[in-house]
Amino acid sequence: MSVIEVNHLSKSYRLHRKEPGLKGSIKSLFQRHYEEIIAVHNISFYVEEGEFLGLIGPNGAGKTTTLKLLSGILHPTHGEAHVLGFTPWQRSEDFLRCIGFVMAQKGQLWWDIPPLDTFLLNKEVYGIPANEFDRQLDEMVTMLEIGDRIAVQARKLSFGERMKCEIIASLLHNPDIIFLDEPTIGLDIVSQKQIWDFLKRYNRQYRKTIILTSHYLGDVKKLCDRVIMISQGEIAYDGALSTLIHRYAPFKTLTIHFADGVPTREAIESHGELLESLGDRVVLRVNREDTETAIMAIASKFEIYNLLVEEPQIEDVMVNIFANLSPQA
Repeated sequence: MSVIEVNHLSKSYRLHRKEPGLKGSIKSLFQRHYEEIIAVHNISFYVEEGEFLGLIGPNGAGKTTTLKLLSGILHPTHGEAHVLGFTPWQRSEDFLRCIGFVMAQKGQLWWDIPPLDTFLLNKEVYGIPANEFDRQLDEMVTMLEIGDRIAVQARKLSFGERMKCEIIASLLHNPDIIFLDEPTIGLDIVSQKQIWDFLKRYNRQYRKTIILTSHYLGDVKKLCDRVIMISQGEIAYDGALSTLIHRYAPFKTLTIHFADGVPTREAIESHGELLESLGDRVVLRVNREDTETAIMAIASKFEIYNLLVEEPQIEDVMVNIFANLSPQA
């Protein structure tokens, strides 16, 4: 069942452009020049109940704008969207109780009080029963390993600790749909993994629908089966992450260690693109469909004592994709 339906949704801004200096300031009093900035243009997609969807794309692509439209923070210029049957920008009380929003760049914790006080405030705002509040809080602080820090002033917490508390604050009222905007940006690998593990378990255990935006592609690879790639405000791809990688990275990397020294460059390059040659090791890039043939041909000619076949790094693939993106028709 689709819990989010988006149809031809667009959002644009009208920005004032002023010439520099005093002359420009005076001129703008009588003749103002505006420029239309298109943040999201004619996007359509759906999200099923319990799905973990990743929104990816380069900076300024429209990812955060899309989340703000779906959460009702922004009104669209054109189009429509329904989230759990609600029109988001009407901001009804029933709708707001059904969603949670975590924004790494804009927190909800009060700087001078402990996160626990923010949690208790949210308990009253959402009318969460005491027993449910205690159960939810105990479970989440245990899963995120943050129990000994929620009584400390927010300003004294590390960035990773604050982000864990932001997640808890957004989920205490048990929302059905969760929007996550860059939840692990700037975190160390330990904090990243703890948040990954928590979100994956939370999604599977409670069948919550989660939409994630991230510039850190490890987030997407660890958590999302389906991704929507946005480029210049339009959808450039919607489908499985694995299919996207295969489409834009039709190659694999072979790292070969030769027993009798490295063969000549000509002998190696007849089987693929030579990336590196050092000592007894050669790194070769071959077409995905030719991988087995290349390995068999090299092994039949030379003695190999070690061979490693690797998929391309997702970060390298995405750099290539972002550099060559064009929105789909």
